[in-house]
Amino acid sequence: MRTFQPKPDDIQRAWHVVDADGAVLGRLASEVAMLLRGKHKPIWAPHIDTGDHIIVVNAARLDVSPRKLADKKYYRHSGYPGGLREESLEHLLGRDPERVVRLAVRGMLPKGRLGRAMIGKLKIYPGPTHPHAAQQPTPRALTSARRSGAEGPRLSASTQQSG
Repeated sequence: MRTFQPKPDDIQRAWHVVDADGAVLGRLASEVAMLLRGKHKPIWAPHIDTGDHIIVVNAARLDVSPRKLADKKYYRHSGYPGGLREESLEHLLGRDPERVVRLAVRGMLPKGRLGRAMIGKLKIYPGPTHPHAAQQPTPRALTSARRSGAEGPRLSASTQQSG
């Protein structure tokens, strides 16, 4: 018996909507990465992009602990000498919440051409609306059980900014 190789005709891409309101960043990112890779499908192969399209809404309402908001740093470099820039999670979440989710998911995908093709199927929006209604996306509940308020007094990113 030979190893199954998914053909382009075998791959059927669905559209899913994931609500990030009150979700823990890492748990959200790991589940979104799994859906983007297609590991939930029986035709999954590690060298072929069999994943679905994912729409993440309410990215600005992630559940992040206050310590992580202050301590987690994101770095980027301009390419010039001394051009290293540092930004805290709190500042980046207030400025560009889509980038926080995209960076978390990108770190969980394969590196190289395959990972870049997979991250292209990820659409992230800070609010509850998205322009992809024509694709008829199905709502997908996160399998991670921990939501805000389930374990204790954690502050969501939206309450941190207002208070």
